[in-house]
Amino acid sequence: MNPAAEPERSLEINSYLIPGITLLMVFLQVFFPFKGWTILAAGFGGMWGLAYLWAKAIKDGLHIRREIRFGWMQVGDHIQEKISLENFSRFPAPWVKVFDHSEMPGYSINKITTIGGKWYSPWISRGICQRRGIYTLGPTSLEAGDPFGLYTVKVDYQETVTMMVVPPIVSLPQIEIAPGGRTGEGKSTSTGLERTIVAGGVREYIPGDSLRWLHWPTTARMNKPYVRMFDHSPSSDWWILLDMDREVQAGKGQMSTEEFGVILAASLVHEGLQKGKQVGLISYGKKLIWHQPGEGDGHLWEILRSLAEVRPGGPKLPLMLDKIRGLLGGRTSLAIITPNIDPIWLNNLGYLQRKAIVPTVLLLNPSGFGGQGNPATIQGRLLYMGIKHYNITDKFQDLTQSHPEEAQIQPRSRVKDYSPIRGNQAARRRN
Repeated sequence: MNPAAEPERSLEINSYLIPGITLLMVFLQVFFPFKGWTILAAGFGGMWGLAYLWAKAIKDGLHIRREIRFGWMQVGDHIQEKISLENFSRFPAPWVKVFDHSEMPGYSINKITTIGGKWYSPWISRGICQRRGIYTLGPTSLEAGDPFGLYTVKVDYQETVTMMVVPPIVSLPQIEIAPGGRTGEGKSTSTGLERTIVAGGVREYIPGDSLRWLHWPTTARMNKPYVRMFDHSPSSDWWILLDMDREVQAGKGQMSTEEFGVILAASLVHEGLQKGKQVGLISYGKKLIWHQPGEGDGHLWEILRSLAEVRPGGPKLPLMLDKIRGLLGGRTSLAIITPNIDPIWLNNLGYLQRKAIVPTVLLLNPSGFGGQGNPATIQGRLLYMGIKHYNITDKFQDLTQSHPEEAQIQPRSRVKDYSPIRGNQAARRRN
């Protein structure tokens, strides 16, 4: 690993009172000789000189090192960071302020401490990932000073590290996605048995392949992993459409249609992949999010990354449905997650039904999140159209409190060796 950039170090004087008194005593001694002036000049001058040497030694000898074990987290996970403060100088630092300029909400390593000369002070900083997103940990600043308070030392570390917080994935036992094909064809028969029957051969394992499709006889014979290849399966793909129209969102923070929608999308993608489906995602925040249907842990990871960043700001749902009408093939399951309870967009949804695209609607009831509106009208229309739908309120499955299915999500290893975020790489504990 390349050495971290050297921090910016500065030394500032807080008050010119002591230097001024010292110079005044010298002036009086020169023009009005008196033994008392000499004693005072020596006393104040000695204090001034000692304070300068003390502060300069601290400026050159103070270092901090930050280390974090994981590069990504889920909402609700505990973040843990190892901080190491070291003083290489012979002078103790009577006070040291640690200022953290990280962007992550609710997390900071701000601290006021003290450290002796030639001493090493480690501690563990802990917090909880409160909201999804991509954040930076750092920069970090240190402030210290001499015991007389004449000088302030500042050490600024500009290095940062990126931390991604993905939405939690929860179990959704009450939600069933209607199978693709013509409405009323019944449940999909895409099972593990079906995929085994249509297996077309084997190939060498590629990172991101599902471990469920390992072909053990070939793996044992070749002494390296092989997976089964499949011919085209008649089971339908899943498309998840997440409505991020800013004007229809309700609620604040974690208790909002925005966050519930993202959690539902992430959980449905995970559930579909677990069932052997190829799952795609469509959304639009600041930019279009379009993930073609795929499978495997790598595909899940890419979708979670997009969902970590998405924010409201996309076009209205009717326009989104019009845009995707020519892009989705038949025999497709489309799960729409939206807080839009205006029935007008159902006309656009009807055009998709004519293409043998079977929708399932997850209505995020705005009234359950502090908004206004009654979904009874749109629910009646959906029932008339034969579209499976669910009324999602802030109580549904208690999504923001459910324990993430962390053990089942392995899109990319989260375990990494401790790596420095900032700090002098040469910093080591000295006895």
